[in-house]
Amino acid sequence: MQNRVTEILGSEYPIIQGAMRRISLGELAAAVSRAGGFGIIGASGMEGNALRAEIRKARFLTDRPFGLNIPIYRPNALEALEIAVEEGIQTITTSAGDPGKIIGRVKEARMKVLHVVATVDMARKAEAAGVDAVIAMGAEGGGHVGRDEISTMVLLPQVVDAVRIPVVAAVGIGDGRGLVAAFALGAEGVQMGTRFLATRESPVPDGYKQALLAARDDATMIAARKGYPIRVLKNQAALAVRAMDERGASQLEINAFVDSLSDKGKGAEGEGLMSAGQVAGLIREIKTVEEVIRGMVTEAKSVVQKLGEKF
Repeated sequence: MQNRVTEILGSEYPIIQGAMRRISLGELAAAVSRAGGFGIIGASGMEGNALRAEIRKARFLTDRPFGLNIPIYRPNALEALEIAVEEGIQTITTSAGDPGKIIGRVKEARMKVLHVVATVDMARKAEAAGVDAVIAMGAEGGGHVGRDEISTMVLLPQVVDAVRIPVVAAVGIGDGRGLVAAFALGAEGVQMGTRFLATRESPVPDGYKQALLAARDDATMIAARKGYPIRVLKNQAALAVRAMDERGASQLEINAFVDSLSDKGKGAEGEGLMSAGQVAGLIREIKTVEEVIRGMVTEAKSVVQKLGEKF
């Protein structure tokens, strides 16, 4: 499975762990990298010393490459980038903003950067800015999603056709079938968040994990469409955010409320927001990260073999 994406990442498999606010920390990132994927520590809203501590924890737990995700719109974006440089991070992902704002510093530090995009136009602009690859994120994903709500199945091949740099498929992928489908549409890698939430190494409470296991195809919703739309499991908190949106609350009010709910209890059902993609409906078991990745690769090979027999 070696290709342009694994060359950028330095990983065994082109499987990236998606960034999740205050969930994608050192232990989870290290577990993903140890299993052959590429772990990501989410820098969103994290204080500098805490971020350094998570990077060093991951480095203690694995000697394999891992990266950092930096949402460009966050106030700590530039600080997080400098910490990444100082701590020797070789590859980062960026999201929620213009990568051109930081690309100069990234290139100066000889780092690689993959930028998350939700439209073809965003992908073209990211390529023009100088990123090394793009991560095409459909609207099925958990957490913040694109305002245009384009699904992965139609977004991915259009992005692949529009740019020359490698494309990673994000969201809606949770098993070997999804991996094969992404490659069939032209991707050279995949990024998964929700599937890694439901692992033994994930730091979220058991109630959160059990809610993922109970999820079906209609278990998620976009809680608010103002500001940065966010997909979560349906519960009282999600409905409260939607009510704010519908009664005309401002973008700043909604974003502040979402941040407070995301941190409150981190998964207490009916109390905190629980980010999750629609792929939650495919999750039936809490596994280790290694079981998820190895099982996914094994299943993908089996699927390819069966397809070869059919064609």
